[in-house]
Amino acid sequence: MNDDTRKFFEKLAGTADEESQEFEPQLVKAERIHIEKPEKAENEDESAEMETEFDEGEGSLAIDVFQTENDIVVMAPIAGVAVDDLDIDITPESVTIKGKREKKEKIERKDFLYQECYWGRFSRAIILPQEINPDHATAAFKNGVLKIVLPKLNKAKAKKMKIKFE
Repeated sequence: MNDDTRKFFEKLAGTADEESQEFEPQLVKAERIHIEKPEKAENEDESAEMETEFDEGEGSLAIDVFQTENDIVVMAPIAGVAVDDLDIDITPESVTIKGKREKKEKIERKDFLYQECYWGRFSRAIILPQEINPDHATAAFKNGVLKIVLPKLNKAKAKKMKIKFE
């Protein structure tokens, strides 16, 4: 790093006054961002606040994408999602998976020891590295894992025509 760049970052980090001090990155525990909300009426309960807090936005779906000789395969763990709550759109260039995982029971915030699962709407769009045939794609849902098999278009088998010049 050149001297000007180092000085810029030192100034940005607030260490510019100490010329001899080297910058060492430190791990910092992330804090949950708290957004001030207007005070609620005394008759509103905390569970209503918790419901609306997680309804906003969409989660991202974790996926594995790999290829075989003839197919591109997409696998996604989506346990707790009913098949009727899934929507899969396939084009020759992409796959989009959308769904919703509903929480069956209401749990007060104060009762959580850990909360890592995502509840609510989720989606994932995947741009494919090669064209596929969407008409022959298949999807299966087994043991909480969605598996989509997308047959590759074999352009090598495309019919070539010779043109006669007259």
